[in-house]
Amino acid sequence: MRPQELNLLMIFDAIMTEGSITRAADHLALTQPAVSNALARMRVTWKDELFIKDGRNIQPTAFANNLWRQIQGPLGSLAHAINQSEFNPATAQRTFRISAADMFVEIIWGPLRKIIEQQAPGINIHAIPNRAVEAANVLKDAEAELAINRYTLSESVIRAEHLLKPQYVVLMRPGHPLVNKKLTVDSFANSDHLLVSITGDILGPSDQALRVLGLKRRVAMTVNNAANVPNILKNTDLICVIPSIALEHEIFTKQLAVLKSPIDTPPTPVSIIWHKRQDNDAGLQWIRRHIVNILRQRAEKHDKIIADVIQTNGKIN
Repeated sequence: MRPQELNLLMIFDAIMTEGSITRAADHLALTQPAVSNALARMRVTWKDELFIKDGRNIQPTAFANNLWRQIQGPLGSLAHAINQSEFNPATAQRTFRISAADMFVEIIWGPLRKIIEQQAPGINIHAIPNRAVEAANVLKDAEAELAINRYTLSESVIRAEHLLKPQYVVLMRPGHPLVNKKLTVDSFANSDHLLVSITGDILGPSDQALRVLGLKRRVAMTVNNAANVPNILKNTDLICVIPSIALEHEIFTKQLAVLKSPIDTPPTPVSIIWHKRQDNDAGLQWIRRHIVNILRQRAEKHDKIIADVIQTNGKIN
């Protein structure tokens, strides 16, 4: 293969990966006209249109999809062979953009910063808005290198590593009328609820579980940030179903009462996800490894303590 043909394949791979000529140009550190000219040469060389305009986006032809499937493996191996030793934490100057909910930022950022100060002083960590329903798109559009979120889909370009399964509990103020009574399904359903909804949706996992039982609850108030929950609960008779790890400080210091939910609300697995184009990115592997360790260690410690707290409250359940 001639060098110019390999160059075209690299540009073609970037366009397929990014789904955009503009983003491919940014990824390759080339100008958009340079990528457009390379695309014109591809069309002549390979005798296929390759990409069709679809509004503001482009869609690959059948030939392009088939070609991409054949070259991804060899190109990935080549990139790994060239780049595998390029990342040195001690000397790296790099910024990682991570999409994560506030609760994970609070858990991860402090310990991660300590590691960076000790091992990789040139590394920057930037949090970007967390949009649960668009986690994969944030990675596809190269807005972030990593996302920490619920991820249940299966896409060929997205990689995922399981982190934890947050446990849902029922929180309320210590003097709430339900604290000294058995929390039944009916008393749970008849209470006024506070819901944390990042998307603005007024239905949560508890509503799905209640629907199976032929019941529904009143979501009297919603917030888009778990940090708003403690102050509201402390001063009202609202109750809130929330992953215990999101407000563990308030639970462990007994600022809020924690009860086991009377309905079965399956935990939603949380994963760290990234785009396959960075499978062999040694820097991303380094930062991902530390994030995974921080979260898993915190979750293991939390689960042991929360089990004892809920067991104590079990006397009044």
